[in-house]
Amino acid sequence: MEIWSLAYKDLREGLEKGQFSVTEVIKTYLTHLRLLDKKLNAFILIAENQALARAKELDAKLKRGDRLGSLFGLPLAIKDVITTKDLVTTAGSKILKNYQPSYNATVVEKILAADAIILGKTNCDEFAMGASGENSAFGATCNPWDLSRVPGGSSSGSAAAVAAGQTLVALGTDTGGSIRQPASFCGVVGLKPTYGRVSRYGLIAMASSFDQIGTITRQVAEAAQVLQVIAGFDERDATSQKIEVANYHTLFNQPIKKLCVGIPREFFGEGLAAGVAEQVNKAIAKLEELGVRTKEVSLSTIPYALATYYIITPAEVSANLARFDGLRFGQNHWSNKLIDYYKETRGEFLGSEVKRRIILGTYVLSAGYYDAYYKKALTVRDSLKKDFARVFKEVDLLITPTSPTVAFKLGERLQDPLAMYLADIYTVPVNIAGLPAISVPCGVANNLPVGLQFIGPAWSESLLLQAAYTYEQVRGEFNLPKV
Repeated sequence: MEIWSLAYKDLREGLEKGQFSVTEVIKTYLTHLRLLDKKLNAFILIAENQALARAKELDAKLKRGDRLGSLFGLPLAIKDVITTKDLVTTAGSKILKNYQPSYNATVVEKILAADAIILGKTNCDEFAMGASGENSAFGATCNPWDLSRVPGGSSSGSAAAVAAGQTLVALGTDTGGSIRQPASFCGVVGLKPTYGRVSRYGLIAMASSFDQIGTITRQVAEAAQVLQVIAGFDERDATSQKIEVANYHTLFNQPIKKLCVGIPREFFGEGLAAGVAEQVNKAIAKLEELGVRTKEVSLSTIPYALATYYIITPAEVSANLARFDGLRFGQNHWSNKLIDYYKETRGEFLGSEVKRRIILGTYVLSAGYYDAYYKKALTVRDSLKKDFARVFKEVDLLITPTSPTVAFKLGERLQDPLAMYLADIYTVPVNIAGLPAISVPCGVANNLPVGLQFIGPAWSESLLLQAAYTYEQVRGEFNLPKV
């Protein structure tokens, strides 16, 4: 078996037994990464020199008999909206093509302290705005299951890289489904923690009240191990919460027979592809065989979630991206007139989807429209939170499809923004309410993977991971693509 195909527990065991060195592991991954990236374009930057230097340090640490971090030798990639001190961070945009941050994001500090190794920065939709991976200034990422299809977005490179074995784990960000939807399209595990569970310090913000850093992995156990490291309060992040972090990876052997899972009818209606529905229903049946009780529930505000999301998030985008003007950050196009300077700089270095959302956000915040759109959307957001809270008094978790369809063709929805936005229809309600959710592969339809989404109440990551892990064990082997 190739080193790059090993689960982390087997990789770690091999390192500790001396079956191979950290340097051998990283060299194998880098070779595999470079070979496949000619097809996938999953990476914006490959940190070969830094990764090999760190591998050498960790080999020396192992040889000395020093205490090893919980992620010792783990090959890991970082979505390129998360700042890295020694690596250029572009957010998938031309305006930040040469931006070198002066600090590491908190999650980067934590994974390095746990002895993980960063292989590089993964491709993404520009400033995390997109559902397909086609909005990057550095070219679209391809789905390793079918190179003619999208990998999902905006964490496109992270999902494709994990699915193809270019990295064992990747960090992504989830504003409206940007971890879970690409995880579904690429047949891997995508975990979006509760808003405030993981520090956002060092994340280039898209929509500050929605953005959350999470993980993309091959197995649920690996998601638990990485979350264990990156979760926790951070005084540098005002949205970070002082909530106890459980020992997630020790909870997997607990039974889930007494679990009651809600099936929201709004997620199983018009627009759900037949093949996706079939695989999700099979997964639900497997859980019922384990003794899990299921109950049909209703979330009456769900039909308004997508419209609410695309009013509030552009409003926050318009404020957050004001700093990217070529004066404070990024490249510029010089002009003697200030208005021309702004027009030419932002016109040349920002992509069409980013401009669309800035304009839309500025519109809904403007005088005469604030009350009509933005204020009403905030009211609906509050109603959606209450709707979820009501349902979670009846059930422990919810199960839904992650996406209404499997991965669609590259270019298929680029000229139809509304069709593109509908790709996130089953994921955005979670972000609006600030809840945790996880997508796990549950089968294949039309030779493409289907994702099953578990949604939990706030701070229920332990239960989510336990349920997802239990399903993963009864689902059977799920083979990743051979690119």
